[in-house]
Amino acid sequence: MGDHHVAIVGATGLVGQEFIKILEQRRFPMASVRLLASDRSVGKMLRVNDQDIAVEQTVPDAFSGVDIALFSAGADISLRFSPIAAEAGALVVDNSSAFRMDPGVPLVVPEVNPEDIAQHRGIIANPNCSTIQMVVALYPLHRVNPIRRLTAATYQAVSGAGTPAVEELRTESRTVLEGGQAIARVYPYQIAFNVLPEIDVFLENGYTKEEWKMVEETRKIMHEPGLAISATCVRVPVHTGHSEAVQVEFSHPMSVEEAKEILERAPGVVVMDHPAARVYPYPAMAAGRDEVFVGRIRKDSSHPNGLALWIVSDNLRKGAALNTIQIAEEAIRRQLV
Repeated sequence: MGDHHVAIVGATGLVGQEFIKILEQRRFPMASVRLLASDRSVGKMLRVNDQDIAVEQTVPDAFSGVDIALFSAGADISLRFSPIAAEAGALVVDNSSAFRMDPGVPLVVPEVNPEDIAQHRGIIANPNCSTIQMVVALYPLHRVNPIRRLTAATYQAVSGAGTPAVEELRTESRTVLEGGQAIARVYPYQIAFNVLPEIDVFLENGYTKEEWKMVEETRKIMHEPGLAISATCVRVPVHTGHSEAVQVEFSHPMSVEEAKEILERAPGVVVMDHPAARVYPYPAMAAGRDEVFVGRIRKDSSHPNGLALWIVSDNLRKGAALNTIQIAEEAIRRQLV
């Protein structure tokens, strides 16, 4: 136990459940924890540190006496309640998109820009899942040899869209395997045995909002407003774990060997790269793990200063709950709570 009174907003959701697991696993210094959700979940009992705790409704008074509030209940809830929690004296770490591009709110990946935490005014934003794993892998390389341009294609698990999406994949898979016709409800088309190049809404520039998040968030986290980035984000019929194929153009040539040496020393990164022995990362092996896994590191055949990489991570852990909690831990370490 510890000194900090913690609130989890969205405690019954997929990321909220990961919050609970990770707080326990990392022995987060909690004196108490308050579990908050919508009125539909009020009274539901969840177990935290061997205690059964009842879920309460997210209301303004719920943040009285809270030191740290971890939010993962959607942007609308964050926009409404995060300022209230901060005004009540809590440090808010928000996993939604609500404040990510607010110039007054730090957007943080602890392995990349922990110093930005000191700029908080009560709220710190957690980046998008696909952005987090990419910058954890690329920033160590960028520090040695500045990146000029990067392109990314993502292969994103359904759990990134929440419990209804997970259930839809399961239901559709059973239906199709039994010879039936899948009926899409969460997604515009069948997701079982299919891939959909559409995550979030389409913007006027032809990109989806998810793709544009990767562009804007990467620039903000790495403090590189002019960095050239293009992304294509695809939903795939995988339960947990996002994968990314990334091509990077550096300022100067970088050898595969140098890149591996840098990444092997990088915090939060595990290099799995021995293609001849079929050693490379994939979502099933990354599920439940905290690290960002990198493999298939090779020269980009289209550019003398380029490398290609394959990056995989658990989107519910490092892509959401773990990074949020790491931000809180870093704030405690820096005595900013």
